Amino acid sequence: MKSALIITTYNWPEALELVLKSVEKQIVLPTEVMIADDGSTDETKKLIERFQYNFPVPITHVWHKDEGFRRSAILNLAISKTDADYIIQLDGDCIIHKSFVRDHLNSVESGIYLFGSRVNIQEPYLNEFFKNKTIKFPYLAKGVKKRNRNIHLPLLGEMLYKKNNKLSGKLRGCNLSYWKTDFLNVNGYNEDMTGWGREDSEFIIRMINKGILGKRLKYKAIIYHIWHKESSKEKLDLNHNIQENALKNKLTWCENGIDKYINVNPVKKEAAVS
Repeated sequence: MKSALIITTYNWPEALELVLKSVEKQIVLPTEVMIADDGSTDETKKLIERFQYNFPVPITHVWHKDEGFRRSAILNLAISKTDADYIIQLDGDCIIHKSFVRDHLNSVESGIYLFGSRVNIQEPYLNEFFKNKTIKFPYLAKGVKKRNRNIHLPLLGEMLYKKNNKLSGKLRGCNLSYWKTDFLNVNGYNEDMTGWGREDSEFIIRMINKGILGKRLKYKAIIYHIWHKESSKEKLDLNHNIQENALKNKLTWCENGIDKYINVNPVKKEAAVS
């Protein structure tokens, strides 16, 4: 099984550097890494080129022009360019525990998507954090918020959480994985959703409507989210309405999705909109 770690980023190379350093230290590596770049400047490009030179797996930089927050579009574009069977999704402001990739891959099941939580790195510690290029966070590490999420006990998490067809309030697109075929069968992310908010949950709602179950990864697949100012929420109401429409009408397909970049099997497409 080929796996792709898809990392979204936008003009924060200092954070992306630490994320990529944490990927290098994985106990189990993905088959490839793809950087889904929402229009960053050349500084990010140069950073990625530096890592590409000696990285343990291939890194592909997928970029489009900066036209505002278009995370849905860049994720679709990046995923259209991989032949991986399984997608692990991460944001470029989230450092990963050394077992992150292994934990996702060890939990893979047919017809299931996986999602994990995040530990937060607090604002007052950022200067020290970046100065030291910190990528390891013991349980009692300074600046860590919500320490209970920083406990790595995979067997306990396996006992506590079972797969189900409910949309969890804990779902975050920065710690998510799924089969590429399941992604294609709902036409991926909805590119009508621009601006921050709801793009991940709307996509997952269509997966659930298609019969895909979710499973929470608790006490495993740990990530460390670097504090930053919140993105603009000016498009949140519009995105929320799109999500509510998917819920109300039990949609399994979006019209403005990944099929503009990649051919979707007509049989699968017909099934997805039935």
